[in-house]
Amino acid sequence: MTDEDRSIEARISAQAVASFGASSNPRYQQIMQSLVRHLHAFVSEVELTEAEWWEGIRFLTETGHTCDGAVRQEFILLSDTLGVSMLVDAINHRFSANATDTTVFGPFYIEGMPEREYGENMALTEGVPALVRGQVLDSTGKPLAGAVLDVWQTAENGMYSGQDSAQPHGNLRGRYRTDAEGRFAIRTIVPVCYPIPTDGPVGRMLRAANRHAWRPAHLHFMIDAPGQRRLVTHLFNSDDPYLDSDAVFGVKQSLQVEYRDMPGDGELAKAFGFNVPFKSAYYDFVLEPV
Repeated sequence: MTDEDRSIEARISAQAVASFGASSNPRYQQIMQSLVRHLHAFVSEVELTEAEWWEGIRFLTETGHTCDGAVRQEFILLSDTLGVSMLVDAINHRFSANATDTTVFGPFYIEGMPEREYGENMALTEGVPALVRGQVLDSTGKPLAGAVLDVWQTAENGMYSGQDSAQPHGNLRGRYRTDAEGRFAIRTIVPVCYPIPTDGPVGRMLRAANRHAWRPAHLHFMIDAPGQRRLVTHLFNSDDPYLDSDAVFGVKQSLQVEYRDMPGDGELAKAFGFNVPFKSAYYDFVLEPV
């Protein structure tokens, strides 16, 4: 490449960056100029061919077409598998040391799921019976009464309701509230590990990179309480084989819980309506003030 070639390419990049300089929104200007600067640097570094550029356009177009507007969000999946979601999460949740760690939101949340009572069973399909209990606390350790826990997980087949049309509406989803002492109790089934969808462009990307598509077993939480920052996080099964290689890089040591064996005729079983052996996990969430 000649010096003249370098000069032409540098001029194109400089003009593209400068074209966003007249924006009346300083933050928009900062984001777009930085995006164009880094994008042009990437293209120059790898010397992108026209065929590769077209393939990138096709990939992004197919990613958009794979989103269905309800449950499947392929762009979130792409962000997750590139590690961008976890990086954005880390930047935006620099909490105090005692606040519960956050992790990715994921592409399968559905609004408007059933309101459930303390200890109500949200599992409408078969699985290993489980009870998940704990407290929601503020950063000083004070229990937060009336906190809302929006909870969701996959069924035993590794699919979420909504994603899997054979599952009943609201299966393994629900909105729970803490009692006067900040306690919550959720009857469910033990979460299982599962592969993220690989029938779209993200799956093709993973196969090209020889990456697996598996996520370790987990239970999703989105927790809200007045005066506190919303917490979006998971609880991971502590014995899952994919903890060290999560396809979306979402695992944190502090978010792992053990599901312990419980008898079907014990006091806990009687209190929550179990009549068979089940698994039990316990975790306290700590929220950060607004």
